[in-house]
Amino acid sequence: MRDRLGLPASAVWGLALLGVPRVIAHDLRLAGPVVNALLVFVPIAVWAAVVLWKRVPNAFVTLLAVGAAYGVLLAVTHQVLWESSFDGGPPSLGGNLAGALPPAMEDLVLRIFALGSSLATGVGVGAAVGAVTWLITRIVPGFRPYPRH
Repeated sequence: MRDRLGLPASAVWGLALLGVPRVIAHDLRLAGPVVNALLVFVPIAVWAAVVLWKRVPNAFVTLLAVGAAYGVLLAVTHQVLWESSFDGGPPSLGGNLAGALPPAMEDLVLRIFALGSSLATGVGVGAAVGAVTWLITRIVPGFRPYPRH
């Protein structure tokens, strides 16, 4: 993994962990707009900075992996904080599906969709930051990957 990503697995997960405080602050409504913005943008700036500094073989692939790990952590954190984040009033299906399923099944369906959404969000963030960072490595000679031996 280190050869392909240019970082050890521990660094990939460590970078992904930087996004967890925002998830907690969001789910528990602990941060105002300014703090929330910092919790959103500082971790992804650190992701990009580390990848540029380490001159990984492919910034896009590395940050896609970080984003995927972040998506897993996002999904787990949302599931752990599910009850707290909805203050005892969890979401429910609406429209034609309102009341169509037993409550336990409805909860399961909503949690599965939240899980998928979290994974997609993590991968999407990783891809977006990875694309920008990859572009920087192509434009700025000092950030180009080290030649492979």
